[in-house]
Amino acid sequence: MSALPQEEAALAALSGIDLTALAAPTPTLAELVELSGLRRIHMLAWRDLDDPESGGSELHADKVAERWAAAGVDVSLRTALAPGHPETARRHGYQVVRKAGRYSVFPRTAMSGAFGRGGPWDGLVEIWNGMPFFSPLWARCPRVVFLHHVHAEMWRMVLSPKLAQVGETIEFKMAPPMYRRTRILTLSQSSRDEIIELLGLPAGNISVIPPGIDPSFSPAGERSPHPLVLAVGRLVPVKRFDVLIDALIRAHDEHPAMEAVIVGEGYERPALEARIAAAGAGRWLRLVGRVDDAELLDLYRRAWVLTSASAREGWGMTITEAAACGTPAVATRIAGHTDAVVDGASGLLVEDPHDLGKTLASVLTDTELRIRLSAGALAHAATFTWEQTARATYLALVNEAARRKLLRRPAPSSHAGTPQ
Repeated sequence: MSALPQEEAALAALSGIDLTALAAPTPTLAELVELSGLRRIHMLAWRDLDDPESGGSELHADKVAERWAAAGVDVSLRTALAPGHPETARRHGYQVVRKAGRYSVFPRTAMSGAFGRGGPWDGLVEIWNGMPFFSPLWARCPRVVFLHHVHAEMWRMVLSPKLAQVGETIEFKMAPPMYRRTRILTLSQSSRDEIIELLGLPAGNISVIPPGIDPSFSPAGERSPHPLVLAVGRLVPVKRFDVLIDALIRAHDEHPAMEAVIVGEGYERPALEARIAAAGAGRWLRLVGRVDDAELLDLYRRAWVLTSASAREGWGMTITEAAACGTPAVATRIAGHTDAVVDGASGLLVEDPHDLGKTLASVLTDTELRIRLSAGALAHAATFTWEQTARATYLALVNEAARRKLLRRPAPSSHAGTPQ
């Protein structure tokens, strides 16, 4: 995990927060909370974990909030309404407030923040998921922004041309100038590079904090006796499951005993089911929808390989979840994946998604390669924990609080220290 930029000792002294002590590996998160005094933190996210379209971003927010709450932080998460769920709820020790619709949540949240409703907060975490909440315009407390990845072509994958143009204008033209002085957190070095290149945000303001892996993901039991390929994700255009299905069919042509399972739900499911039926692949290729944690864990452990044809990822948490079970990945070479997969060691990356089928077939054929990649996957996954993620994110907010406190101090007199 790359270290967050630490302030100099003078900043620590002026801030009243001992950042040198906080940066040490020994203090627990609860001790950091006690030292810093940042006890009420507000988080802003587009969707809640209970939303039927939730994915990695929502899981990430939940894991961080859960650990902050366990360490004594009063955490409130504000999101859009989740169909079938109440406006307020307690989950994993933190408060969830679901108000406003899919798109109105952004202006309504900004207005609530501007008028101080629910505050005062010691810190704010904005999750910029395509559409930002524009917290620089209204938030007065220390804040950081989690930007998992640039959306870029995703706008045109899911919206009409006119709405896509609005999204692109906001992401590339309106938002970046407002966030130039904001501490940005992202999941991977490759995503950081894209944020710098495509959004033009200052490199010095962007820190990398990789996601964790739940300790329940671990190797156990036997692999499937026949080749089993697994894919996990929301059934939406950016994941390119249509391309993946074609790749699986090509791999199956070389390995007739192969089976494939796609886990996930989304509005593309009917079209994907039709594609599978038209190819006559329904006997060995199954879309199983959402599954519970126990079934997902079992699939990770039995699969020979996990695969992804995604076009955009901040990381690809299913890749490292599978890796923690000893299952290597074959995935597209995109930002995020290039950090989640150590190419040639924990999995294989392909430049062209249409080459996935050939690469999958080679991994299924080569037992020695699979064994080597499996060992590499386990080693890579062992470096990530949610405790590290939650701690580093909290420290980023502490550093922002220290910086703001220093900036508010009066400048020294121009005569101070002048020799007489």
